[in-house]
Amino acid sequence: MILVKELSVERSNKKIFENINLSLGSGKIVLLKGKNGSGKTTLLKTIINIIEPSSGSIYWKGKPLKKNLYDYYNHITYIGDKTTSLRQLSVKENINIWKKIFLSKTSKSQIKNILKTMRLDRYLNQKVNELSFGETKKLELLRLILEDKKIWILDEPLSNLDEETIDILAQTFQDHRSKEGSIIFSSHQNSEIGVSEEIRL
Repeated sequence: MILVKELSVERSNKKIFENINLSLGSGKIVLLKGKNGSGKTTLLKTIINIIEPSSGSIYWKGKPLKKNLYDYYNHITYIGDKTTSLRQLSVKENINIWKKIFLSKTSKSQIKNILKTMRLDRYLNQKVNELSFGETKKLELLRLILEDKKIWILDEPLSNLDEETIDILAQTFQDHRSKEGSIIFSSHQNSEIGVSEEIRL
């Protein structure tokens, strides 16, 4: 679905990364591995058309990405390094806003079960700015289920998560893959998440 060919980004005469090639088809999980500052975030933002590449091409369904952006954005969920939740609102209020924005068909019982599994149910009426980094990250990851898109593009989804939650996320990845979904995510830490391909930056 997504094809990246010879992609390079340069800033202030400094190469962030160069000649990156990758393909992301149904049922595939691609890991971008590298230390902090290695260019992982820049690569992901280039793939979702936030950053303009210095050279190279990105294709979606065989067409240049810029000629097919509307369809592309209808198929991807991007969770970046900054939260999209409204910090002055409660966990419940943020979920309700996301449900309306994404026209989510996720039932109340499904959301309740997910919140319980992620140990967020006790914080339902608590403001986001009162949560820890890990709890905020777990709330953000709930968007994966609410949006129900085929392609997940995630920047450091494992950071600030405890081992139990990482295990839950790993299983969620595999469930998504079994439904012909695909994932590209970055990480600077080791995990037991099974991936199809690893690209080092």
